[in-house]
Order: sequence, then C-alpha cells, then structure tokens
Amino acid sequence: MNQRLPLKEESDAIFSLPDSAEVASWDALLWQSWQRFSQGEQPPSLRGSILQSWQRSQQRGIDPNQFVYISPPEPELHAILEHNAELIRVARSIMENLLAYNPDGHINLTDAQGVTLHFCGADLTPVGSILREEVLGTNCTARCLIEQRLVYVLSGENWKIALRKRHRQCAAAPVRDASGQLIGVLTLTATPDNFNAHTLGTVQAAAEAVGQQLALQRLLAEQQSILETLNEGVIVCDKHGRIKTLNRYARQIFSTLDPHAAPIDVLLQPQGGSLLTMPFCNDRELQFMPAGLAPLSCLISLMPAPDGGRVLSLRENQRIRAITRRVMGVNASYTFDMIRGHAPAMQQAIQKARTSSRSDSTVLLSGESGTGKELFAQAIHNASPRQQEAFIALNCGALPRDLVQSELFGYADGAFTGSRRGGSAGKFELADGGTLFLDEIAEMPLEAQTSLLRVLQEGEVLRIGAAHPLKVNVRIIAATHCNLPDAVEKGAFRRDLYYRLNVISLAIPPLRDRLEDIPELINTFIQSLCARQKRIPPTVSSEAMACLQAWSWPGNVRELENVVERVVSLCEGLEINRADLPEPLQSVPESRAPGQTPASLHDLERVHILRVIDEHKGNLRQSAQQLGISRTALYNKLNVWGIDYRARRRAE
Repeated sequence: MNQRLPLKEESDAIFSLPDSAEVASWDALLWQSWQRFSQGEQPPSLRGSILQSWQRSQQRGIDPNQFVYISPPEPELHAILEHNAELIRVARSIMENLLAYNPDGHINLTDAQGVTLHFCGADLTPVGSILREEVLGTNCTARCLIEQRLVYVLSGENWKIALRKRHRQCAAAPVRDASGQLIGVLTLTATPDNFNAHTLGTVQAAAEAVGQQLALQRLLAEQQSILETLNEGVIVCDKHGRIKTLNRYARQIFSTLDPHAAPIDVLLQPQGGSLLTMPFCNDRELQFMPAGLAPLSCLISLMPAPDGGRVLSLRENQRIRAITRRVMGVNASYTFDMIRGHAPAMQQAIQKARTSSRSDSTVLLSGESGTGKELFAQAIHNASPRQQEAFIALNCGALPRDLVQSELFGYADGAFTGSRRGGSAGKFELADGGTLFLDEIAEMPLEAQTSLLRVLQEGEVLRIGAAHPLKVNVRIIAATHCNLPDAVEKGAFRRDLYYRLNVISLAIPPLRDRLEDIPELINTFIQSLCARQKRIPPTVSSEAMACLQAWSWPGNVRELENVVERVVSLCEGLEINRADLPEPLQSVPESRAPGQTPASLHDLERVHILRVIDEHKGNLRQSAQQLGISRTALYNKLNVWGIDYRARRRAE
C-alpha cells in the first residue's frame, strides 16, 4: 500500500498517494476541515498554504457555492492571445503528449495573470477563463501563480464547492522564460486513479520542456533576425550540397533560383572548383555563372557547418566597389555651370561637351596642360545619365609603365610576386556603371593600349593572371595635350585605338586664345581663395589687369590660378598692383592691347619657364607644379628648346 498523501505542510514534490480504499476517508477528512473552517474553528490536519488561501478567499468575499468562469472583455482577450501566440504554439504539442498518459484528464495553460490560453482533454476550462485566487478562490493554478513553484491541490482543498464535487486532483508547474521569469502555468487535472506518484514530476518536466523549447525558438528567431539583417548573403548547405538556409540578401542576389531544385554547385556554378571541396577561406574572389542569371563576381568566405556541410557568405564585388568609391571620394564635383568663360571658342567647347554628355560615346579631349580637361570630363559625367555612378580618374603619364595594366585592369590572386593576397580590382571595375577618365592617354604603353582596345570593343576586363573576363559597363573619356595623329604616324600610339577613342573629339582652347575671360577667372579665384582664408577680397588695378591679360600663360588656367593664389597671399593691401605681380608678368609691355598675341610669345614662355626652374634649383617636379603643367609637358618643352636641365641642376 502506498503511503498516505501528507495533509500537513510539506514539499509538494515529496508525496505518495493512498490506494483506492483510502480515498473515501481522505475526502471525508478534508470535508471535516471545511466544515470546521466554515464555523470559524481551526480545521484539523489542513496544510498551511491551503488554510491561508481559504482565509484570503473568505476575506475577499468569494462565494464558494457560486461557480462561473469569468473572462476579460473580448478585445482584451484577443490581445492577450496574440501576445502569447508563441507560448501557445510551443506548449500545444507538449500538452497533447502529456494528455496521452492521462486520457481522462484535463490540461490547461494560463499566462502569468492566470488567464487560460489553451486547453485539451476532458472537463474543459474555456479559453479566457481567469483562474486567479481573487476571482476563483483556492485552486491549483492560483496557488502556483502565488507560490511560483510546483504545487498540487486535492479536490477537497478547492474553495469552490463545484470543483470539490468533481473529485479531481490537480498538479501545476510554472513555465519560465530564459531569464527565469514566470510567464505561464501548466496545470494537469486527473482522476484519483491516474494521479500517482509520478504526476508532479511529469507536470514539472512538461513545464520545463515548454520553457526550454520557447527559449530555443526565441534564440533561433534572434539568430534568424541577425542573419536577415546582414548586408551580405549567407547560404548554409549540408554535406551533400543541399541548401538548408539562405538569408534575405542571398535571396535577392539569386532571386530566380529555387534553392530546393538542385545542389549548390549546380545552382550557382562557381568558376574555380566545387564549394563542397574548396578549401575554407576568407575574402576570396569567385565568379558564379548561375543559369538564367548574369555572371556574378563576389567576395566569398567559406566555413564548415556543424553537420559537415558548408556556410557560404558572399558580397557582390559591384557593391564592395561602390563602398570603396564612397570611402575614396572618387566622384565628380564640377558641372558646366562652374566652367567660366564667355569667349566664343570656350562657349563652342562647352556647348559641344553638353551635347556629348547625352550619349555613352567615347570622348577625346585635346588641349594644352592646364586648360581644364578634367574639369570638362567631370562636367560631362555630371550631365550624363551616369551622374549617380562613379567617376574614376587615372593619369596614365604619372604611373610607371609596368604598373599601368594592373592599375587599369587589376590582377588576380598570386598573379605576380608581391601581389596583394586575394587580388585587386582595377580602375575599370571600380568605375563599372560610371565614367573612367584617362588623362595623358598618349603616355600609355603599347601593351596596355592593346588591352584597352579589347575592353572598348568587348566590354570585358581580364585581370592580370585571371582565367575568366569580367563584364563591365564603363564610359571612357580620354584626354591628351599631345598630337595623337602624329603619335600614330610615328608608331607610338595604336591607330585602331585612336579611331576607337576619337568618336567625339573636343578641343579645349588655351587661355591665350580667350584672354577676355581672364578678368572673370581672376575674380572667381580671388573670391574662392578669400572665402577659405576668411578675408576681404582685394581688387585688381587696371594696370595689373592689363599685365595679366597681356601674358601668354603657357600653363593656361592652372598657371593663372597659381599666380592669383600667390599674389593674394602676399598682398598686404586691398588692391593688387603691378608691383604685386611676379617679376616676369611685370615686364610685359603696357602698350600691348588685351587679346593681342605677343610677337615674342615663345621667347616669353621660355624665359618664364627657365626662371621658374632656376628658382627651384633644377627640380622639374616642383617647377612643373608651380607652372601648372605636367612634368611630361615640361620635359617636352625643354627637349624642343634643346635645354639640358641636368646641366642647370649641376650649375646650381
């Protein structure tokens, strides 16, 4: 025979039940306790927690003879059920499994306020029923809510007479979240025959299972949320290549692919090996050729999954290049409205440039150094449909000959000794979708010219050391101060490339051919410089302006800007006079009318350039910077004049 269930206050987890022969005497003892309590006497052998609950129920004026379930208003109940939808979903299957061991029993789930959320089994408690002690008096669910631990209540211990007459025993256990906070109560009601020594442990295990499953579900939801917000694609596959998970970014990239249709290698078709056998890696460039989609170049990382599969993370190279461009600040800033000049030659050049901006045709800008070829290139870009994309500029004459191709076209991983691990994108890839400005195009080596011609014809870039080309969509604007037809005749420039570049030819006039624009340019430079220096802009005397307009300006607008900056920085008054100008400009004859080309133009240019070189002790880099021309242009002028700059440097 089992030990009798103790009626004195003991742990609810330690008990044994009477056999069927003792049930009647057991109920009779509890009924005696109720009668004594009703008469205001101390009931014998009643557990302390039950006695305290009876006393609270009596003080609240709860009628033990009237039994009806009370529910919250319908809108409030709807909100409660919606708030606890995840708890209900997780607990439902566990409650059904628990009921299998108590076919005549009843199981209900309440929230932390005692509102019934879900039930199953016989003797049903309607959804919405409030089981709190202040509403229903002493009952098993209410006791668990108050004591927040595993409890049991015998039929004769209930406050409501109707619940006692059902002759049902109850066990209740708290459901807790990951932080240990009580979020609900799971209550099992069973007949005495099915309420045995294992009932409490079973109910507690079920409640803990609900809490653990709920914590696991929330952890998975949190991880999925993090996965969905990542700004890179994540694909998880098993050891056979079947895709198990892919996040929002990956679904956007491979929008038309069915992840369940085929293994990952068949779907993505990686160029360079299988994703299942490829070594684990970080930030490796890989090209995918998915069926029905355009080729996709990505930066990938490949890691092992716990089940022997693979976790693939990928970012589109095009997006990485866009971020790189934003960080580098490689965007065009000049527009046609910022180009100063009303001379007919300048207005004609501006109008032709505006017209060329409407198409994607290649533009060849020609003009002396310092005339503003890059300014025109940026203005064309900003007036074109590509204005929101990148503008990348590359000076072909400023790079060592052996680096031109790698700068333009990039290189693959391990292409040459000392190459960057993982390879590097070239200017064409960085400019994809936008405009690439190739300055000093005449200085490009012949081998690079061949590769450039292929890009212009095929729209593909082949990195140095790579096996597969990449499609690019780039508009080319080239510029030169040289005579390209002469370079073609001398074999220094490819004829076919010249014809391919010279689709729209645009000549930018030198400053000496538009001397009437000098006052406006000078005023613009003075206003801009003084705004940066936060000083009052000085005026230019008529005598000084005549000298400035009479100068030949071999360095063109760049030289004029440098002279203005020098004069403004050194000027101590509010007017720039002839004496404030550099010495070569002071010697210009005053009698020469503005706009008239000096008889000794080349002599004046030669004298000025040699004076600047002497000031810098033969340093051509510094001299070219002050003159506002490229070092290549300076070399060319010295060679034409037959001047040995090395001898001048030795003399210094």
